[in-house]
Amino acid sequence: MKSKSFSISERIKSFRYAWRGIVRLVRYEHNARIHLTIALIAILLGFIFNIGALEWLSIALSIGLVFAAELFNSAIEKICDLITLEKHPQIKLIKDYSAGAVLVLAISAVVVGLIIFIPKVIILF
Repeated sequence: MKSKSFSISERIKSFRYAWRGIVRLVRYEHNARIHLTIALIAILLGFIFNIGALEWLSIALSIGLVFAAELFNSAIEKICDLITLEKHPQIKLIKDYSAGAVLVLAISAVVVGLIIFIPKVIILF
């Protein structure tokens, strides 16, 4: 197979496809909307408490990782549904694993948020 030469217009199209995937995720996946709401709350709290650069880095990485995991999880679920809509123990296991990966990252993001924001809230009281 011969590879295509580099094309700016093709790269721009690829960004459009990727953005479309993110928008569809937030529009159609309930958990993604929950993640988005919590991410916006974390960002708002970051501005309210004037957090430092390393804290922003931790928040940004946590948000990015959770959304990336949710995108992978949704893609895996769509592939599994394309393979079969019937109940199958291996498909169930695959879906459970990918959902578990999102949960692990979501829990770690909550821990990051608690580590950053609990001391700041305690100072207020």
